[in-house]
Amino acid sequence: MEQPNTLLIVDDDREIRSLLADYLETHGYTALTAADGNAMWTMLDQHKIDLLVLDLNMPGADGLTLCRNLRAKSSLPVIMLTARAEPLDRILGLEMGADDYLPKPFE
Repeated sequence: MEQPNTLLIVDDDREIRSLLADYLETHGYTALTAADGNAMWTMLDQHKIDLLVLDLNMPGADGLTLCRNLRAKSSLPVIMLTARAEPLDRILGLEMGADDYLPKPFE
């Protein structure tokens, strides 16, 4: 039997993490969550992750820094999920290594 894809959701907003994880799990994915960059690195070390959903605005290391650092050692697909919806923010996110950039609120 094939294992479901495992996604890691990194967002400091507990409600968004929970809602997104619940939605993804009802659609057949395994969804793990982390509240910040430190927890993200721990989860990446402990699990095989197929896709990272990464918030941009977080305390400590922000999503851009985390994405840039991840890109230095991995080609793991990254989707930025953020309240910053300006075109310049999208360009910056993609230049830092994100594969896609989705503004909040999202559908």
